[in-house]
Amino acid sequence: MEPNPQLKKFLEPYDDGIQRLALDLREFILDLVPQANELIWDNYNALAIAYSKSEKLKDAFCHIALYAKHVNFGFNRGAELTKTSIQLNGKGKLIRHISVKDLNSFPKEVIRPMIWEAVGISEQMNSALLEGNQNPKSIVMSISEKKIRPKS
Repeated sequence: MEPNPQLKKFLEPYDDGIQRLALDLREFILDLVPQANELIWDNYNALAIAYSKSEKLKDAFCHIALYAKHVNFGFNRGAELTKTSIQLNGKGKLIRHISVKDLNSFPKEVIRPMIWEAVGISEQMNSALLEGNQNPKSIVMSISEKKIRPKS
């Protein structure tokens, strides 16, 4: 799936390494779950991209969030995952993440089954997702006027 044309504009304030890392993580997710929609929020404190088989955040199974020096790779219902062999961070009710500084340190083999479990949890929460998504899209959900970004 081609990214929404605005995504490249949203990535511009980040340095090249963070941009490449975010795009590589995006590719990893979409290669694994090609029927996922990409839901993009250009928020106040981060560029956040969620992946869902619907067009709703509540159905998202994972996400990436860009910051100045790293990207968080997270699970929207990470507290419910049982197949975790790595430490996920987060103290909220559901969301858990790992901080990623480069693709070489990203534990793909460990994350892959976690993504599949997260997709399953999402499908259990909304059985309509089992039908599949035949036309995945990259959608800008919102753009905040005020933003904190690494470059001016």
